[in-house]
Amino acid sequence: MRFPLALLISLWAQNTLAQPVSTDAPPDPRWEAVGRLEISGAGFCTGALIEPHIVLTAAHCLYDRATGAELPVDDIRFLAGWRDGRPANHRRVRRTAIHPAFDFTGPEGSARVRNDLALVELQLPIRTQSVVPFGTEEDPDQGAQVGVVSYAHNRSEAPSLQEMCHVFAKQDGILILSCTVDFGASGSPVFTFDDTGQARIVSVVSAKAEAAGQQVSLATDLQSPLAVLRQELARKQNPDAAVFLVSAKDAQREILKTSE
Repeated sequence: MRFPLALLISLWAQNTLAQPVSTDAPPDPRWEAVGRLEISGAGFCTGALIEPHIVLTAAHCLYDRATGAELPVDDIRFLAGWRDGRPANHRRVRRTAIHPAFDFTGPEGSARVRNDLALVELQLPIRTQSVVPFGTEEDPDQGAQVGVVSYAHNRSEAPSLQEMCHVFAKQDGILILSCTVDFGASGSPVFTFDDTGQARIVSVVSAKAEAAGQQVSLATDLQSPLAVLRQELARKQNPDAAVFLVSAKDAQREILKTSE
Protein backbone atom coordinates (compact mmCIF):
# COMPACT_ATOMS: atom_id res chain seq x y z
CA MET A 1 0.00 0.00 0.00
CA ARG A 2 1.32 3.45 -0.90
CA PHE A 3 0.39 6.41 1.30
CA PRO A 4 0.07 9.89 -0.22
CA LEU A 5 2.05 11.87 2.36
CA ALA A 6 0.53 15.26 2.98
CA LEU A 7 3.11 18.00 3.42
CA LEU A 8 2.20 18.40 7.07
CA ILE A 9 5.52 16.94 8.13
CA SER A 10 6.93 18.34 11.35
CA LEU A 11 10.58 17.84 12.19
CA TRP A 12 11.58 18.81 15.71
CA ALA A 13 14.98 20.24 16.30
CA GLN A 14 16.78 20.49 19.58
CA ASN A 15 15.25 23.64 21.00
CA THR A 16 11.97 21.93 21.88
CA LEU A 17 11.73 22.43 25.63
CA ALA A 18 9.88 20.12 27.98
CA GLN A 19 8.51 20.48 31.46
CA PRO A 20 9.98 17.91 33.88
CA VAL A 21 7.59 15.13 34.82
CA SER A 22 8.18 13.10 37.98
CA THR A 23 8.05 9.34 37.46
CA ASP A 24 7.21 6.98 40.29
CA ALA A 25 7.32 3.77 38.24
CA PRO A 26 10.43 1.59 38.73
CA PRO A 27 13.03 1.95 35.96
CA ASP A 28 13.08 -0.62 33.18
CA PRO A 29 16.73 -1.73 32.80
CA ARG A 30 16.20 -2.54 29.14
CA TRP A 31 16.16 1.16 28.23
CA GLU A 32 19.25 2.42 30.08
CA ALA A 33 21.11 2.70 26.75
CA VAL A 34 18.45 5.13 25.51
CA GLY A 35 19.32 8.66 26.59
CA ARG A 36 18.75 12.34 26.18
CA LEU A 37 20.98 14.36 23.87
CA GLU A 38 21.17 17.65 25.75
CA ILE A 39 21.85 20.68 23.59
CA SER A 40 23.47 23.59 25.48
CA GLY A 41 20.89 23.22 28.24
CA ALA A 42 18.27 24.66 25.86
CA GLY A 43 16.51 21.51 24.72
CA PHE A 44 16.99 17.88 23.87
CA CYS A 45 16.42 14.99 21.52
CA THR A 46 16.48 11.24 22.11
CA GLY A 47 19.36 8.96 21.13
CA ALA A 48 20.42 5.35 21.72
CA LEU A 49 23.76 3.60 22.06
CA ILE A 50 24.54 1.10 19.30
CA GLU A 51 28.16 0.73 20.44
CA PRO A 52 29.75 1.72 23.78
CA HIS A 53 30.91 5.00 22.21
CA ILE A 54 28.37 5.52 19.39
CA VAL A 55 24.89 7.06 19.69
CA LEU A 56 22.30 6.83 16.91
CA THR A 57 19.91 9.78 16.54
CA ALA A 58 18.17 12.03 14.00
CA ALA A 59 20.37 14.37 11.96
CA HIS A 60 18.14 17.42 12.43
CA CYS A 61 18.80 17.28 16.18
CA LEU A 62 22.37 18.42 15.53
CA TYR A 63 21.49 21.79 13.98
CA ASP A 64 20.65 25.20 15.37
CA ARG A 65 17.15 26.03 14.18
CA ALA A 66 17.76 29.78 14.35
CA THR A 67 20.90 29.83 12.20
CA GLY A 68 20.73 26.53 10.31
CA ALA A 69 24.32 25.85 11.35
CA GLU A 70 25.60 22.50 12.58
CA LEU A 71 26.01 22.55 16.35
CA PRO A 72 29.53 22.43 17.83
CA VAL A 73 30.22 19.19 19.66
CA ASP A 74 30.99 21.10 22.86
CA ASP A 75 27.30 22.02 23.04
CA ILE A 76 26.12 18.38 23.09
CA ARG A 77 26.07 15.83 25.91
CA PHE A 78 24.62 12.33 26.03
CA LEU A 79 22.79 11.38 29.23
CA ALA A 80 22.25 7.62 29.15
CA GLY A 81 19.26 6.31 31.10
CA TRP A 82 18.30 9.81 32.30
CA ARG A 83 15.69 9.50 35.04
CA ASP A 84 14.31 12.14 37.39
CA GLY A 85 17.27 14.46 37.02
CA ARG A 86 20.04 11.84 37.03
CA PRO A 87 21.68 9.86 34.23
CA ALA A 88 22.85 6.27 34.57
CA ASN A 89 25.95 7.58 32.82
CA HIS A 90 26.87 10.64 30.82
CA ARG A 91 29.49 11.64 28.27
CA ARG A 92 30.64 14.61 26.27
CA VAL A 93 30.89 14.32 22.49
CA ARG A 94 34.05 13.91 20.40
CA ARG A 95 32.55 14.21 16.92
CA THR A 96 29.37 13.74 14.92
CA ALA A 97 28.66 12.23 11.51
CA ILE A 98 25.58 13.44 9.66
CA HIS A 99 24.27 11.64 6.61
CA PRO A 100 25.89 13.49 3.67
CA ALA A 101 22.59 13.64 1.77
CA PHE A 102 20.73 15.32 4.63
CA ASP A 103 19.90 18.99 3.97
CA PHE A 104 18.72 20.80 7.08
CA THR A 105 17.84 23.96 5.16
CA GLY A 106 16.04 22.07 2.40
CA PRO A 107 12.27 21.87 2.06
CA GLU A 108 10.37 19.63 4.45
CA GLY A 109 9.34 16.42 2.76
CA SER A 110 10.21 12.81 2.17
CA ALA A 111 13.73 13.55 0.83
CA ARG A 112 14.62 15.23 4.10
CA VAL A 113 13.17 12.47 6.27
CA ARG A 114 14.84 9.70 4.26
CA ASN A 115 18.32 10.88 5.24
CA ASP A 116 17.55 12.22 8.70
CA LEU A 117 20.10 10.10 10.51
CA ALA A 118 23.31 10.82 12.43
CA LEU A 119 25.93 9.15 14.60
CA VAL A 120 27.38 10.81 17.70
CA GLU A 121 30.79 9.60 18.86
CA LEU A 122 31.34 10.00 22.60
CA GLN A 123 34.65 11.15 24.06
CA LEU A 124 34.79 8.01 26.19
CA PRO A 125 32.86 4.73 25.79
CA ILE A 126 30.19 3.79 28.31
CA ARG A 127 31.06 0.37 29.66
CA THR A 128 28.81 -0.58 32.56
CA GLN A 129 26.64 -3.61 33.21
CA SER A 130 23.50 -1.48 33.38
CA VAL A 131 24.01 0.35 30.06
CA VAL A 132 24.13 -2.19 27.23
CA PRO A 133 24.19 -0.94 23.60
CA PHE A 134 21.47 -2.18 21.29
CA GLY A 135 21.95 -4.25 18.19
CA THR A 136 20.44 -3.05 14.93
CA GLU A 137 18.35 -4.87 12.40
CA GLU A 138 17.42 -3.83 8.90
CA ASP A 139 14.20 -3.43 7.06
CA PRO A 140 11.17 -4.53 9.18
CA ASP A 141 8.33 -5.90 7.07
CA GLN A 142 5.18 -3.97 6.35
CA GLY A 143 2.72 -4.79 9.12
CA ALA A 144 5.48 -5.60 11.62
CA GLN A 145 4.88 -4.61 15.22
CA VAL A 146 7.38 -2.08 16.56
CA GLY A 147 7.86 -0.02 19.70
CA VAL A 148 9.16 3.52 20.26
CA VAL A 149 11.22 4.42 23.34
CA SER A 150 11.44 8.16 23.82
CA TYR A 151 11.78 11.20 26.02
CA ALA A 152 8.68 12.90 24.67
CA HIS A 153 7.50 16.12 26.30
CA ASN A 154 5.17 14.33 28.73
CA ARG A 155 7.76 11.71 29.71
CA SER A 156 10.90 13.82 29.59
CA GLU A 157 12.34 12.53 32.85
CA ALA A 158 12.56 8.81 32.07
CA PRO A 159 13.02 6.60 29.02
CA SER A 160 9.87 4.60 28.48
CA LEU A 161 8.24 2.40 25.89
CA GLN A 162 5.86 4.97 24.49
CA GLU A 163 3.63 2.54 22.67
CA MET A 164 3.52 -0.50 20.43
CA CYS A 165 2.41 0.20 16.89
CA HIS A 166 2.81 -1.12 13.36
CA VAL A 167 4.62 -0.39 10.13
CA PHE A 168 1.84 0.92 7.90
CA ALA A 169 4.00 1.14 4.83
CA LYS A 170 7.54 1.43 3.50
CA GLN A 171 8.21 3.83 0.68
CA ASP A 172 11.12 5.89 -0.62
CA GLY A 173 13.39 4.82 2.25
CA ILE A 174 10.87 5.88 4.89
CA LEU A 175 8.89 3.79 7.37
CA ILE A 176 5.38 5.07 7.98
CA LEU A 177 4.34 4.04 11.48
CA SER A 178 1.02 4.10 13.30
CA CYS A 179 2.85 5.46 16.39
CA THR A 180 1.60 8.88 17.54
CA VAL A 181 4.82 10.59 18.58
CA ASP A 182 5.15 14.05 20.10
CA PHE A 183 7.70 16.75 20.84
CA GLY A 184 10.95 15.41 22.28
CA ALA A 185 10.68 12.15 20.32
CA SER A 186 13.10 13.23 17.59
CA GLY A 187 15.86 10.65 17.27
CA SER A 188 13.94 8.05 19.27
CA PRO A 189 14.86 4.44 18.47
CA VAL A 190 12.21 2.22 16.92
CA PHE A 191 12.48 -1.38 18.11
CA THR A 192 11.39 -4.82 17.09
CA PHE A 193 11.27 -7.61 19.68
CA ASP A 194 12.11 -11.28 19.30
CA ASP A 195 10.35 -14.15 21.07
CA THR A 196 12.50 -13.63 24.18
CA GLY A 197 11.68 -9.92 24.35
CA GLN A 198 15.12 -8.80 23.20
CA ALA A 199 14.91 -5.41 21.52
CA ARG A 200 16.80 -4.39 18.37
CA ILE A 201 16.76 -0.98 16.69
CA VAL A 202 15.26 -0.97 13.20
CA SER A 203 14.67 2.73 12.65
CA VAL A 204 14.85 6.26 14.11
CA VAL A 205 11.92 8.65 14.49
CA SER A 206 12.27 11.73 12.31
CA ALA A 207 8.91 13.46 12.13
CA LYS A 208 5.18 13.31 12.48
CA ALA A 209 2.91 13.68 9.48
CA GLU A 210 -0.52 13.12 8.07
CA ALA A 211 -1.03 10.30 5.58
CA ALA A 212 -4.40 9.57 4.00
CA GLY A 213 -6.03 11.70 6.70
CA GLN A 214 -4.39 9.77 9.53
CA GLN A 215 -1.79 10.98 12.02
CA VAL A 216 1.39 8.91 11.63
CA SER A 217 5.07 9.10 12.46
CA LEU A 218 7.87 8.91 9.91
CA ALA A 219 11.10 7.07 10.57
CA THR A 220 14.27 6.47 8.60
CA ASP A 221 14.98 3.06 7.13
CA LEU A 222 18.38 1.88 8.41
CA GLN A 223 19.14 -0.45 5.51
CA SER A 224 21.55 1.76 3.58
CA PRO A 225 21.83 5.07 5.53
CA LEU A 226 23.49 3.46 8.55
CA ALA A 227 26.25 1.95 6.39
CA VAL A 228 26.84 5.36 4.79
CA LEU A 229 27.02 6.95 8.24
CA ARG A 230 29.58 4.46 9.48
CA GLN A 231 31.76 5.27 6.48
CA GLU A 232 31.33 9.00 7.12
CA LEU A 233 32.34 8.59 10.75
CA ALA A 234 35.38 6.51 9.78
CA ARG A 235 36.39 9.25 7.33
CA LYS A 236 36.18 11.86 10.07
CA GLN A 237 38.11 9.67 12.51
CA ASN A 238 40.98 9.22 10.06
CA PRO A 239 40.88 11.86 7.31
CA ASP A 240 44.48 11.12 6.25
CA ALA A 241 43.53 7.52 5.45
CA ALA A 242 40.60 8.76 3.38
CA VAL A 243 42.90 11.06 1.39
CA PHE A 244 45.39 8.22 0.89
CA LEU A 245 42.60 5.93 -0.31
CA VAL A 246 41.46 8.47 -2.89
CA SER A 247 45.05 9.00 -4.04
CA ALA A 248 45.59 5.25 -4.34
CA LYS A 249 42.47 4.93 -6.47
CA ASP A 250 43.67 7.75 -8.73
CA ALA A 251 47.07 6.09 -9.09
CA GLN A 252 45.42 2.79 -9.98
CA ARG A 253 43.38 4.50 -12.69
CA GLU A 254 46.56 5.99 -14.18
CA ILE A 255 48.23 2.56 -14.19
CA LEU A 256 45.27 1.09 -16.00
CA LYS A 257 45.29 3.90 -18.58
CA THR A 258 48.98 3.47 -19.39
CA SER A 259 48.61 -0.30 -19.72
CA GLU A 260 45.83 -0.04 -22.26
